Formats: sequence, C-alpha cells, structure tokens
Amino acid sequence: MSDSCAVVTGGARNIGQAIALRLQHDGYRTIVLDIEVPEAESLQADARRVDLGDVDATRQVIQEVAQAHPVECLVNNVGVVRPALLDDTRAEDFDPLMHLNVRSALVCTQTLLPGMRQRGKGRVVMNASRVVLGKEARTLYSATKGALQSMARTWALELAADGITVNCVAPGPIATSAFWENNPPDSEQARRIIENIPVQRMGQPEEVAQAVSFFCDSRSGFITGQTLFVCGGVTVG
Repeated sequence: MSDSCAVVTGGARNIGQAIALRLQHDGYRTIVLDIEVPEAESLQADARRVDLGDVDATRQVIQEVAQAHPVECLVNNVGVVRPALLDDTRAEDFDPLMHLNVRSALVCTQTLLPGMRQRGKGRVVMNASRVVLGKEARTLYSATKGALQSMARTWALELAADGITVNCVAPGPIATSAFWENNPPDSEQARRIIENIPVQRMGQPEEVAQAVSFFCDSRSGFITGQTLFVCGGVTVG
C-alpha cells in the first residue's frame, strides 16, 4: 500500500463501501467518513464517525484527516433520498438533504484542496445519479445531485491548472439496501424497473466503484468535468 490516501464520505455501506474497498484494493489508504461504523473490517481502523450533515463536525474531522494524511483522492459519495412526488415533498426536508448531500462535498473539497495543490495532483469524484436527467418522486434528491454535477463542472475548470481533476459517476438502478427499501424485490414496481434496464439486470455497487477507480487513476489526468453514467443503458436514447 502506498502512502497516498483516499477519503470516501458515506462509505460504511452499499455503494460507498464498495468504492472504499476498491480504492483500498487499488493501493490507497482509504478513510471512510460516515455516521455509521463500516461493515467491512478492513475499513474500520481508519474510519472516522461523523455526522456529515453537521458543517462544524465535518470541517473538524476533515481538517484532522488532512493534517495526518496525504489525501490525493476524495469521493463525495454520501447521500440520502427521501423520495416523494412534488405534491408530497416537504419543504422541511430541503435543508437536511442539501446540507448532507451537497454542503458536505463543498466542505470536504475545500479543506483538502491546499494539500492537493501543494502536491500538484488530486482526484475529486462526485457520486451523482441518473436522476439528474429526470425521475418521478425525486424532487429534492435530483436537486442535490444536479447541484453536485454543476459544482463538479465548475471546479473542474477552476482546478485544472493545479493538476486536480473533478468528475462525476451517475449510477442508475443499483442493487443496494436503499434501493430494495424503496422497491421491494417481489414488487411489481421492482419488476418494471428491471425490465426497463437494457442489460436486463440490476447494477452492482462494485460496478460503480469500477467507474470511480477509473477517475481516481493517475493515468486519468486528461479527463475532467465529465459525468459517467453507470446505468445499464437506461440513459441511452
């Protein structure tokens, strides 16, 4: 394992854990920031428990990480959904989702930038979603993921000369506990979703991690400001 570190927000379970494990496999010392303890034992020693919706707590823990480790890769993965049709969307949910899904990415990236600039290299990857192209019952979630995508394009331009790339992965239907909670496996809704995926199956968290690994690779330095949909063909056409 090299001295280089990667930070993954929301990396305790599901897609975040798959990303953290893949980056660990790629040779990074991977630090998970999450309100929960990671399920994977190999991630637990370096993990930091923090409520990423709390700006002060987030800033403090990421400052501590930045002082202790040469972080070269940041994956802003954390996110919650709270699905609801427009008529049922609660204005009270707006701030919590924006704070967790978007503000945490701003705070973490700002805090790690000085070290990346000093080393003349860095990788920032946003976990967006195919909902940025539109999906029913995702008013607030799509707003947060669209914000991440827009910030990534802006940061890509601002940070290019520093050797820092900023890209997005945008998963489609991925078999996570969150997906099955919203779409029970035996439900008609889940069946319809799978039938509408061109590859005729759900995606796996490890397939999103593959895309993140590509963007974090040292050989991907000429790719920035891009969004890679990991969706089984759902976004085609």
